[in-house]
Amino acid sequence: MIEALIVISIISLGGFAGYRVRSLSASGAVAAIFVGIAIYLGFDIKGLILLGVFFASSTYWSKYKSLAKREMEERLEKGARRDWRQVVANGGTAALFSIFYYFESSIVLLVGFTVALASANSDTWASEIGSLSKKKPIYIRTFRRVEKGTSGAMSILGSTAALLGTLLVALVSFLLFPLNIYHLFIVFLFGFIGNIIDTLFGAFYQKVYTCSKCGIETEKKNHCQRPTVRIKGYRLVDNDMVNFLSGLIAALLAMAVIQLS
Repeated sequence: MIEALIVISIISLGGFAGYRVRSLSASGAVAAIFVGIAIYLGFDIKGLILLGVFFASSTYWSKYKSLAKREMEERLEKGARRDWRQVVANGGTAALFSIFYYFESSIVLLVGFTVALASANSDTWASEIGSLSKKKPIYIRTFRRVEKGTSGAMSILGSTAALLGTLLVALVSFLLFPLNIYHLFIVFLFGFIGNIIDTLFGAFYQKVYTCSKCGIETEKKNHCQRPTVRIKGYRLVDNDMVNFLSGLIAALLAMAVIQLS
């Protein structure tokens, strides 16, 4: 009981620290605390270490060369400071599987948990590092080069970063949990597949607006101090929804493979 209170206090301090360094908004800090507690419930300290690897690495790459990313952020709905929706989109699936694992421990749920974080890390690294590419990314619907920050676009640098992001989580998972080499490969593979699903959803389903004043295509509902106009995508499918669904689908696919093998 005392240990649990200490850990919860540390999780709370971590959420507050994230708010203080402007990595999290107030709502994001609260959501991060709940996600951390949920993950501790099922996977104890090891689960928090893996969550910390994702959060620390993604925060680092979000802050890295932030000035060079400023123009790109005009196309994004939100900046590097995560709110509660972004926290849930990236950590909610892992937290859910952790709660399930608390009631019924199984390798299938463990793999689902690790793949969810691997997918989130893969996508974050792809976005944050890929935006630093010297060449414009290629939009997968038209195979033409588009502006950086366009959802559904890929670059060689971004794809390489995605592979390294999922590899990091897969290797740390292998060291922390009772996973064998086959499980390691599954986590690595489906973590990267999660990033591919994210790109596909971003290209075909995510809503995009245009600014009636400057003409920029953006995820923002307001730009140049006026409402933007939706030109494609579904009204309910924003970047947070895409991130959540891609991680969930990748995790469920990996769990199905483990269950059938």
